[in-house]
Amino acid sequence: MSRKYEITALAYDKRGRLLSVGRNSYTKTHPLQARLGRRAGKPNAIYLHAELDALLKAREQVWKLVVLRYDKEGRPVLAKPCAACQLAIKSFNVRQVEHT
Repeated sequence: MSRKYEITALAYDKRGRLLSVGRNSYTKTHPLQARLGRRAGKPNAIYLHAELDALLKAREQVWKLVVLRYDKEGRPVLAKPCAACQLAIKSFNVRQVEHT
């Protein structure tokens, strides 16, 4: 499978310090991602999304999450978090979300 997009999520604390960087995976799964996918009505959405990857890696409260997506040519494209990732963002109490 060729990758159509590179999605990256950057997690920041309240002071603007970078806590973690998450990337989407086409091979790695996570039980929380699968659970959120089922809750969002997408039971096949089991592969780790960049937003959840960044939130899990942060290990402390994430204040702001920035989600970036680029096409094959490196141009930014819409990266609004999917319904499952919106559930994750809400459950992790993220205060601000920005996306391309």
